[in-house]
Amino acid sequence: MFVSFFPRPKLFFASSILWTALAMAFWYGFASTVFQAPDKPVGLATFWSAPAMWFDLYFAVSVAVFAAAWMLLAPHPWATWSILGSALILFTSYFQVQVSVAINSWYGPFYDLVQAALSKSAPVTVEQFYSELSTFAGIALVAVVVGVMTRFFVSHYIFRWRTAMNDFYVANWPRLRTIEGASQRIQEDTMRFASTMEGLGVNLISAVLTLLAFLPVLVRLSSNITELPLLGSIPYPLVFAAVIWSILGTGVLALIGVRLPGIEFFNQRVEAAYRKELVLGEDDAARANAPTLSVLFSDIRRNYFRLYLNFMYFNIGRIVYLQTDVIFPYLLLAPTIIAGKITLGAMNQILNAFTQVRTSFQYLVNSWSTIVELISIYQRLRSFEAKIHGGPLPSIETQKEPAS
Repeated sequence: MFVSFFPRPKLFFASSILWTALAMAFWYGFASTVFQAPDKPVGLATFWSAPAMWFDLYFAVSVAVFAAAWMLLAPHPWATWSILGSALILFTSYFQVQVSVAINSWYGPFYDLVQAALSKSAPVTVEQFYSELSTFAGIALVAVVVGVMTRFFVSHYIFRWRTAMNDFYVANWPRLRTIEGASQRIQEDTMRFASTMEGLGVNLISAVLTLLAFLPVLVRLSSNITELPLLGSIPYPLVFAAVIWSILGTGVLALIGVRLPGIEFFNQRVEAAYRKELVLGEDDAARANAPTLSVLFSDIRRNYFRLYLNFMYFNIGRIVYLQTDVIFPYLLLAPTIIAGKITLGAMNQILNAFTQVRTSFQYLVNSWSTIVELISIYQRLRSFEAKIHGGPLPSIETQKEPAS
């Protein structure tokens, strides 16, 4: 899955994490303070301000140095896509997060303007109102263009990854053909792995970058909140509440759904057995008879019913948690709102920043169903790689699915 697309995957990913950490430490520890603007602009000017342009240049130079080192020391036929393509996806994801930060900055003056107009506490003209809306329209236009182009590029990136996996497995077909459902694993599992990684990978990068961007915002906005219900006054109350609430929900739902990856794996096994018998029956009249197909399909039915039951438990917990999650930030802000200690603009900034941070921590909660599918596909493709290298098959390959 990885060696076909990335040069020396274990070392590559370890070095990329280390290089990213060093680059970020240098930027946030030194360079960002040098190029920091005295006043942070609001609107489109955010994207071409001096600090933003310096960061773009710094990112490009860091990527160029890293990519050049790998291309020289460990040449790989897919290096251009795997290294530079990954860097471009990382940058566009960062840019989209900056769009969210720009919108959050816009919330403050806009909703304060709305509050002033509704309460008649200050004169507000139609021109001022439309000016704020045009500022949002400009940010939204950038978000649409960058979002569409990013999705287009990611689709091509993922198909190149699938192509690399396909070529790698086809080259080793004589060894792989005896694995159960070998044809399905090469054709369907590589396709599903690529398409699943497209969504999960981009969302994971976005969640991490959103967390890095909005945590400082939430720390700053926490100065407006003096206490939390039940807990009273604590340092950085909003950050504390977001972290604890998200970790609690993720842990509970992961515990409820712990059996789902194995059941999904068995689903693929029984589906492959049924499909194989039907294919053999196309050329051999002695195969795919009614009694055999009935037994194979009963295996499918039993496994799917077990999957549905486990997903019912999981969805009860997930839906209850997410519905409670809607009102959770209002519960936290209740004492501050009732006391009238924040304006409408500050409240919306806090709610949006809190939601962004909380959602980033809830990546597993929102993606667990897809992660279950990806784990199943990963386990099936790992069997291919074990066969190629002459190693033992993963233990799940020899396990029998539960009888009920």
